[in-house]
Amino acid sequence: MGKPKFAIAVALFVLAVLASIMTYTGYLVIGVLADYLGTGRFMAGLLLGVLFARFPRIRNGKLGLVGLLPKPARRPLIVSLLVLCLATLLSRGEYIPALVTGAATAFLLGYPWLRRTLFDRMLSSVFKFTGRQAPRKSSDNMVIEGEFREKKD
Repeated sequence: MGKPKFAIAVALFVLAVLASIMTYTGYLVIGVLADYLGTGRFMAGLLLGVLFARFPRIRNGKLGLVGLLPKPARRPLIVSLLVLCLATLLSRGEYIPALVTGAATAFLLGYPWLRRTLFDRMLSSVFKFTGRQAPRKSSDNMVIEGEFREKKD
């Protein structure tokens, strides 16, 4: 990389923009939820906070998190709330907030792929610099890999 300071500045700028988008999207979702429930923003935010809260617990000597929602239900519920907010904003004709909500939804849906891709890239660069080969992922579990060498007579 030729300019590490520039790359760091761009990365920090992208993170700041992403944080701003997520914060504003949270504000919009709480507002839409408050309209649907007929309550204030405070009560809607408190309801979402209780719904998504996770607390630490110690069980069998191991630290874990416990919450009201099980882990597989969190992401679909968040995506459904974002889609509800997006549809409501589009039906009202508020296109800029709908664009921000759509960007947050796209990021939330693409985050697992992005995290896996970046982690694999960082891992491959670390293994390249240490002189070891990166662990290969075998696509077929029935294939036995081996290395053969010829003996010189």
